[in-house]
Amino acid sequence: MTAEDGGTAPEARVTIWERLERPARGPRPALTHDQIARAGVEIADEQGLDAVSMRRLAERLGVATMALYRYVASKDDVLELMIDAVAAEIEIPQGTGWRELARGFAGRLRAVGLRHHWLTAALARTPHVLTPNLAERVEGMLRSLDGLGLDVDTMMAVFGTVNAFVRGATADEVVRREAMRTSGWSSEEEARIAYLPYVRWLIGTERYPTLTRYIIEGSNEDDSQWQFEFGLECVLDGIAARLGI
Repeated sequence: MTAEDGGTAPEARVTIWERLERPARGPRPALTHDQIARAGVEIADEQGLDAVSMRRLAERLGVATMALYRYVASKDDVLELMIDAVAAEIEIPQGTGWRELARGFAGRLRAVGLRHHWLTAALARTPHVLTPNLAERVEGMLRSLDGLGLDVDTMMAVFGTVNAFVRGATADEVVRREAMRTSGWSSEEEARIAYLPYVRWLIGTERYPTLTRYIIEGSNEDDSQWQFEFGLECVLDGIAARLGI
């Protein structure tokens, strides 16, 4: 969108992070941006991302809805504040090699994604967001790869590959947990029992012998941690082998 269209061109947009670094003027604010972020996170954790609105934020914070616009320009600003707040929970291992750092980053990102089940959806709504805490995590990963003879594009591709695996695997876990919740199942065992008639039918068709073997012999089908760690090690092995690092 151009200025002629009545909107703001992307390159002309001033982010909330730039606005926060400007000197404050006027009376001392009644709220902080951290308070707004935490209120948004609480609402999303309790009720989901769609429940986060300016009205509900104002109610949670005990202010008038219009008062929030002194601090944020839109709900997009609120989402960025929320993403930055939970990104701070992703602790980056220090003094380790690229593989150990990637493994630590991946595990912590998954844990945060499962703890805040709305995070994947929030990142999808703001795909190009790079908040200060997210930027710090990217910087740490890139720094661990610097000096290994890789160009910057390859370094970023390594980070992107690990990040994509974690986000995809975590999103799948979130979907499965939500399906269990909406179905009223409290455990994987209850889910298995519910699907038992279908599984019996599938096995009985004798069309899928290898899948049947997995259903009968598989021991880790309900172990999300094992599946995640196995997949992650495959990704890291592939990166190491291809790049010789």
